[in-house]
Amino acid sequence: MLRQHRGPWWFGISVLVLAFITFSLSLTEPAKAAPGETSGSLGIIGKDGSVSGNCPLRHTDVRGTISGFLARVEVTQTFENTASQKIEAVYAFPLPENAAIDDMTIQIGNRTVRGIIKKREEARAIYEQAKQTGHVAALLDQERPNIFTQAVANIMPGEQVVVTIRYLQTLEYQDGGYEFVFPMVVGPRYIPGDPTGKQAGGWAPDTNKVPDASKITPQVAPPGTRAGHDISIELAIDAGVPIQQMRSTSHEIDVNRTGASSATVALKNTSEIPNKDFILRYDVAGQQISDAVLTQAVPASSKLGPGGYFTLILQPPARIPESDITPKELVFVLDTSGSMWGFPLEKGKELISHALDELYPGDTFNIITFSGDTHILFPEPVYPTAENIHRAKQLLASRTGGGGTEMMKAIRAALVPSDSQDHLRVVCFVTDGYVGNDLEIIGEVQKHKNARVFAFGIGTSVNRFLIEGMAKAGRGDSEIVTLNDKADVAAHRLYERLRAPLLTDISIDWGTLPVAEVYPAHLPDLFSGKPLIVSGRYTSAASGTIRLRGKRAGDNFEREIPVSFSASTSKHSVLPAFWARRKIDDLMSQDWAGLQNGTVKPAVQAQITQLGLDYRLMTQFTSFVAVEERVVTKDGKPVRVEVPVEIPEGVSYQRVFRNGKWLNEDVRWVMSGSQAQAFSPQAGLTLYAKLSRAPNVVGSGSGAGVGPGVGGGVGGGIYRVGPPSPAPPPPGVSSPTAVMVEDAPAPEEKFTGARAVLASKLSPALLEAYDCWKKSGADCKSAKDGQVEVRLFLATDSAAVREQLKAVGFVISQESSKAGVNGRVPIERLEELAKLDAVRFVAVLSR
Repeated sequence: MLRQHRGPWWFGISVLVLAFITFSLSLTEPAKAAPGETSGSLGIIGKDGSVSGNCPLRHTDVRGTISGFLARVEVTQTFENTASQKIEAVYAFPLPENAAIDDMTIQIGNRTVRGIIKKREEARAIYEQAKQTGHVAALLDQERPNIFTQAVANIMPGEQVVVTIRYLQTLEYQDGGYEFVFPMVVGPRYIPGDPTGKQAGGWAPDTNKVPDASKITPQVAPPGTRAGHDISIELAIDAGVPIQQMRSTSHEIDVNRTGASSATVALKNTSEIPNKDFILRYDVAGQQISDAVLTQAVPASSKLGPGGYFTLILQPPARIPESDITPKELVFVLDTSGSMWGFPLEKGKELISHALDELYPGDTFNIITFSGDTHILFPEPVYPTAENIHRAKQLLASRTGGGGTEMMKAIRAALVPSDSQDHLRVVCFVTDGYVGNDLEIIGEVQKHKNARVFAFGIGTSVNRFLIEGMAKAGRGDSEIVTLNDKADVAAHRLYERLRAPLLTDISIDWGTLPVAEVYPAHLPDLFSGKPLIVSGRYTSAASGTIRLRGKRAGDNFEREIPVSFSASTSKHSVLPAFWARRKIDDLMSQDWAGLQNGTVKPAVQAQITQLGLDYRLMTQFTSFVAVEERVVTKDGKPVRVEVPVEIPEGVSYQRVFRNGKWLNEDVRWVMSGSQAQAFSPQAGLTLYAKLSRAPNVVGSGSGAGVGPGVGGGVGGGIYRVGPPSPAPPPPGVSSPTAVMVEDAPAPEEKFTGARAVLASKLSPALLEAYDCWKKSGADCKSAKDGQVEVRLFLATDSAAVREQLKAVGFVISQESSKAGVNGRVPIERLEELAKLDAVRFVAVLSR
């Protein structure tokens, strides 16, 4: 999953890191836990090798108030310095990708300082000046819409600094229920490109593809250890309508029903390990919520005026079953990188396998797998014959997780062919999204207009920003499939969305209402029971009727909705921030590549920056900074301490950080020098202490070790330092990647003779019916009166072909169309039918 680079440049960075106090495992014999301390926790290692303190982030407390579909959330991070000298704590953490972060405060003792919003570079300058002059200060930066960095400077020994971050968000509503998600950990990102330096304390260097890689790759606690901090969550919910069922699919919760439509929810374990998303779902009475319009006027004197802001929540129409039987071309793209190893990959393979079972007659499909290289099963999409489905499932069964996540090559392999096609290609990506070039990937998806992208995030802590972003850019839909979810249900939902989208080609006729700057600018198609949420501005109070228009099951759809824009300034004070957040999203979509590589269009950057300043919002170009002016600390410059994070639940630390192509070659090389150092797998990057004895030491940790010269396990022990490894390659040399067509694995069951002919043309269901007839004859229910209704797909259609079909007993019941030729054929003559060159595929006719 993760990419490391070997060579003198990396060694130089490692040497520089020795100048700082960093987190590491104790590398002598496993120590007994001191009173009040947990065995296996990470500690601060001083230059002399002694443990001088624990992880400075002690606890994160999350409290939220939910009203309808709006949530106001407060995240409180408590930093405590148990070291013997003052420190600067740096912590990379996630928040929801659609959050509007509008406030930050710091508390030192009894004094609270509210943060101010500034241009990013100005906020950094204020923070650095405060750090140098001894003031307690905090800086909050956005690295991605879902990744943030909190830095707190000059925490004195024995003191606490409490940082509180507040944000707004909309809850997702679908099919009668709400969902609240709070992400807890930044998963380990794969970083493509060549190293260019390092500006922060992450495990990865910055590269030419991901210039901020060192900011989005926080250190990860090795197996057998805790990062040292935990989390609690408490929510107060007022749904506005009776709540029916409340559940968490991720954590144990305590629920207190305070009324028919209200409840409080809290994590049962108040010191939960933050290693997976918290997911709360609750159903409400009625099949769906009603259309709603929320408005807020602003004072005439406000710089946010004139007029006001609105958020429109429009419910999709009811689904009409199986409205679209047009054959689809589906390409499944499966991430087989190291982070997907184990449960995530098995869940992804199960999802695709069930999706193959639900292919309709006439659909074609292909499978692409990717990690370091990209493999394509068939040269072009094929019909779902019994043989092709068998080959596809064998390919899935053969895949194990390993290597990096070279996602861009897979994206292009799946989407580029659609540019020259005269039909729509549907591409289904199955991944955890752990890549550092996510902005660039969304931009690439956006380029290919003749494809629909459905993104499935697999795991407990996926990159939701990328999953959602790919689906939006690809005009499709997204779904998160956790390790506890049923893959067959998710696969069925995919086909339900493809066959019976709720509403497409959507537009809103605003009539004479005075609206402006409505977002999203391009309204998405609705594939599932999620409402359409639109934010905009109005220039003056007004009332009228809007018309929601679109296509449902191929027919025109229209619904009239009365709307009133209020002149009151007292309600829904959050709406300006929501509107600004949506406009920022729209601006970002205008230059994904520039946002990725740091060369964003000046006009786009200027508009995003001004929105952040005007509406007091975190953006990629605006940051919060808070400085305690009254107290000046002593003892010079603080020591920088990077707060480690947990490995996400279900992700294999060994597969991410042990792969010989990535971490361990670096580890063996660094340890082979004359001044050998021993450290945990993570410590091979920035966290390690010097050995006080000869290198070839056998440790007492558990585990099998990794590769030649590395023994003693992966946690809690000393690591064997073996003979010198081969010299590392020159810096900047990346492992080659390729796109190749897979040699489709031969089926275990050898199809020979007549069986091979049948398997090459018949669908699995029809082949099963044939086998049933061969075994049971007239007792086989699928072959009534010895006849079977089928749909044929022909390479060519002519009078001669019709005569050939007639000759084998095929009787046409429906003329040729894009959906094939329907008819009946004696089941005993299926072999003759399959031998016809003009016949490409034969499937059971679905009713």
